[in-house]
Amino acid sequence: MNSAPHPSPTASPSPVAPAPTQAPAPAPVDGAGSWATYVFAVCRSDHPGSLSAAFGHPGGGPLRLLKVGSLRAVVQDVPAAEFSETALRERLGDAAELERCARAHHGAVTAAAAGGPTVPMPLATLYLGDERVRAAVGANRERFRLALDRIAGRAEWAVKVHLTQAGTSARSAAPGTGETAAPGRGPGPHVSGRDYLDRLRSRQHLREQHRESALAAAEQVDTAVRRLAVATVSRRPHGPEVTGKDRTQIMNTAYLIAEDRSEELTATIGRLRASPEFGGVEIDVSGPWAPYSFTDGGELAGHP
Repeated sequence: MNSAPHPSPTASPSPVAPAPTQAPAPAPVDGAGSWATYVFAVCRSDHPGSLSAAFGHPGGGPLRLLKVGSLRAVVQDVPAAEFSETALRERLGDAAELERCARAHHGAVTAAAAGGPTVPMPLATLYLGDERVRAAVGANRERFRLALDRIAGRAEWAVKVHLTQAGTSARSAAPGTGETAAPGRGPGPHVSGRDYLDRLRSRQHLREQHRESALAAAEQVDTAVRRLAVATVSRRPHGPEVTGKDRTQIMNTAYLIAEDRSEELTATIGRLRASPEFGGVEIDVSGPWAPYSFTDGGELAGHP
């Protein structure tokens, strides 16, 4: 099921924060020739630490684990000038560059998550050196520990339900509900104004029925997957700019599921897809992902 890339992490550059008292906020830095510390994730101290040099942002150093008490931050030294506030605004404002940065970030998070429980941090989490990282992560050490305990042995799955245009058209093509010329227009047989309005109302009624059926199908999907999950996060459905004009997204939910229940998830979704009740409805499933939706790395890092 894991074929589509995960939705991009939060893609907003971190503004320069005032001097903190306990947990320093991430802060882009300026200064040609200097380096900043980019934080991808936070793990436990027993993480095996086998992080490939293939991951991270181009131009930076190798990924490394920074010790913070009983925790480990997955970090990379990056050129400060390329991650200054001005540079980040320009880079993340460009769609292609944003995607490249998001993929580099996600690749490093995924690599870290392969070694054990991992709290992903938001895109562009930067500090003025390792000591600032230690101070920020250390200030929330207990909350990081609780988050890591919660996600241990579990993964995030994304489930989306769509109403398809093909399904709507098929149902709207029922006898007596086809395209109808307005009274006095077109070469077809004469249609009275009353018949014309009746047919329009009939088609509208069928569209509403189909949408209600799709909503009921989405509820069945959610109920079935919730039985496997320990936590869920419902998100606003994507619009046609993401789904395409032929599909209407009616459910967009993330589930935190034990790793040893992934086969049950596959079987559940397969059974639902095969059900006659799901005609004209598509179920998209992707995962397993690092649990972006179930660990508030941004808040723990001091993001505003």
